[in-house]
Amino acid sequence: MNVSSRCYGLFVDIKDTLYCSMHDENQVVKRSLNDPLMTSNRVAAGTGIVGAASNQLYGPRGIFVDVNLDLYVADCDNDRVQLFQPGESNGITVAGSRSLNPTITLSCPNGIILDAEKYLFIIDLGNSRIVGSSLNGFRCLVGCYESGSQSNQLDEPFSFSFDRSGNIFVTDRWNDRIQKFEYLEELCGKIENKNCR
Repeated sequence: MNVSSRCYGLFVDIKDTLYCSMHDENQVVKRSLNDPLMTSNRVAAGTGIVGAASNQLYGPRGIFVDVNLDLYVADCDNDRVQLFQPGESNGITVAGSRSLNPTITLSCPNGIILDAEKYLFIIDLGNSRIVGSSLNGFRCLVGCYESGSQSNQLDEPFSFSFDRSGNIFVTDRWNDRIQKFEYLEELCGKIENKNCR
């Protein structure tokens, strides 16, 4: 895949389509890895013009595509996460102060992961925290009070991943470290959401 500017986020979906979020171009593009004749990229989201309308992006970063081929985009400079359903150019704000059910305010969401239960996990870069959705809306999981270098703090986390046990691994950029936060089932049992992370 050749792109006209840097890729902030990459994702390969279940149909072997490669997605690239181009922060500087305000677009997400895609290309099939199974079609050798397809030489150009197709637009998956965004018009290429900065904006906050439902069909626009402003500095997209992390991306995630689920099994239904729904595209989730961390729209950093609009402080929101947008959902683009297959064939739709207009997105739906699913997290951020302008969402249909605003439950959390974000400051430059940078990374996103959707789990098998359709719960959304977001790196909230500007607030140096990780938040997650549940049956009761969003809640802070890591870095909930302020940025810093203590074991329960982050300073501009950039990317993250879960292992199969539910532990979170986070690139903690300004602390020059990768942090592991363990999934504690006994703690989660005290929270109403049984799928707590």
